[in-house]
Amino acid sequence: MPDYTLHKFPQSRIATIDVCEIGLKKHHIAALIELDVTISREKIRAYRKSTGNISFSAWLIKAIGAAIHNHKRSAAYLRGKREVILFEDVNVSFLVEKDLNGEKVPFPILLKKVNELSIENISQQLTASKNEQVNEKDVVLQRKSTKAERLYYHLPGFMRRFVWKVMLAQPVSTFNRMGNVAVSSVGMMGKINGWFIPISIHPVCFGIGSVIKKPAVVNDKIEIREMMNLTILIDHDVMDGAPMARFINELSKNIENGIFL
Repeated sequence: MPDYTLHKFPQSRIATIDVCEIGLKKHHIAALIELDVTISREKIRAYRKSTGNISFSAWLIKAIGAAIHNHKRSAAYLRGKREVILFEDVNVSFLVEKDLNGEKVPFPILLKKVNELSIENISQQLTASKNEQVNEKDVVLQRKSTKAERLYYHLPGFMRRFVWKVMLAQPVSTFNRMGNVAVSSVGMMGKINGWFIPISIHPVCFGIGSVIKKPAVVNDKIEIREMMNLTILIDHDVMDGAPMARFINELSKNIENGIFL
């Protein structure tokens, strides 16, 4: 008999499996881009010395929120087959890593109205969320749950996925519960020279990759720069290719030039 250890399957993973099932059916277009964040990271270091302590992730969320606020259709929800709902605010679902029973587990938090928040405020919310003590029963349907919602874990698979379909058919409620943007920074946990492609049920999703020093051409000269891999998923049902390109172009400039810093 082979040696092995047996671990209990975390309940929090059940919702993740269901999200993947639903997300695979969305018509997302994936853009895999590489951004030069040398200037931005220099500005962040200077900002920390002169103004206040902020995180790179918090600044990225703020930069993403600004671009989406100018291109609201990129984070719009489709309601039925005849209506598209564009929200004035940008609510971001962000994954933070927590210790749960001795294991590192991603938990989603919701940052509301990031288009109005300061970088410091976003940083404070991320830090507070990371330090908050939770257990695996605390999160259902990508947010902190009520007792009634914890029954979700005990439903058979087809009924759990039906719950998701009903919820996603109500964009306003979904926006309040989960936001209209998803951001994952798991690619920053190490130095991985590549992209990861997330699966999401949100209209737009960002997979932040590693920042790696690479040679790049700047002003016709080869220099060593800090390059970040970024994956963007955009729902093709609500946004066409040309507007997507304009949105990604503005976002890229904002990130590379260190907007708000």
